[in-house]
Amino acid sequence: MAEIVVGVACSHSPQLSTPVEIWHDHAARDRRKTDLIGVDGHVHDFAELVPMAPPGLDAELTNEVFVAKDQRMQAGLEKCRLALEESGATVAVVIGNDHKEMFGDDGMPAFAVFLGDSVPDNPIPEPVLAGMPTGLRDAQWAYHGEQVETYPVRADLAWHIAGHLTESDFDPAQLTRQPPGRTLGHAWTYSRRRLMGAVILPMVPIHLNSLYPPTQPSPRRCFALGKAVAEAIRSWESDERVAVITTGGLSHFVVDEELDRAVLDAIAAHDAAALTAIDRRKMNSGTSEILNWVTAAGALDELQMEVIDYVAAYRSEAGTGVGMAFASWH
Repeated sequence: MAEIVVGVACSHSPQLSTPVEIWHDHAARDRRKTDLIGVDGHVHDFAELVPMAPPGLDAELTNEVFVAKDQRMQAGLEKCRLALEESGATVAVVIGNDHKEMFGDDGMPAFAVFLGDSVPDNPIPEPVLAGMPTGLRDAQWAYHGEQVETYPVRADLAWHIAGHLTESDFDPAQLTRQPPGRTLGHAWTYSRRRLMGAVILPMVPIHLNSLYPPTQPSPRRCFALGKAVAEAIRSWESDERVAVITTGGLSHFVVDEELDRAVLDAIAAHDAAALTAIDRRKMNSGTSEILNWVTAAGALDELQMEVIDYVAAYRSEAGTGVGMAFASWH
């Protein structure tokens, strides 16, 4: 039977893939937002969040601090890459959330498994790139290439997982080809471009809709999905060595250190009750990508997680930024 040999999780924010001198552009976008989820779980505009920001935040917003934090983040990402490389994994099950790249308003499933033999990553059209803010445009190298890249999919494992999920009372959408004009989402391409390096592992893309109401699954449902994925992998009649990868999160676009550390502590302690009781009010906007980690925690519950690093990457006076986390399971 197949064996899960490693797990890897990391943030995939554009802030991770732009130099620190561009962080001001990310902060500028935050200042224009009117739908920021505060640490209180309520929606605020930027100005409302300034008096709610952590005390002493000014000291976090210097170039020297930005450089030091970026160095830690890049080191954390490299340790994730090495954990994957050194595991000897031969196939990767990649859990992610689509950002209306593969799916759209014509169909946004709560869960989906890609069953085709390969999936293309299409470059972002030049007019779209030209219209992006600098911080987003400069980070696209971490998500997409300049030419179409075709990623191999381990279709036999994908079919096995999809069937097992159905038998386990999940109802995943299935697709064997990409809709015209769409591309594989950056939750998966980031795993390929920043974690796999030169060796492209055949993958099984699994989507969960963390971002778009009303079909966002609960933390309880995500943890159960992860458990079912692990059962499927271990019942697959193969001698393959399987990696489980997820990216995204943690809290953003307002950093919530208390929430982030509680999630990481609960995963490390195998505390399913704490993970499944996460405040649903906070599982919106970018912070909802914590659900990717909860799903991975379910899939990797028989392994032990090591928190490689956690960096509260603040970028504005309102406490906006990203809770950057890096972890591996062995």
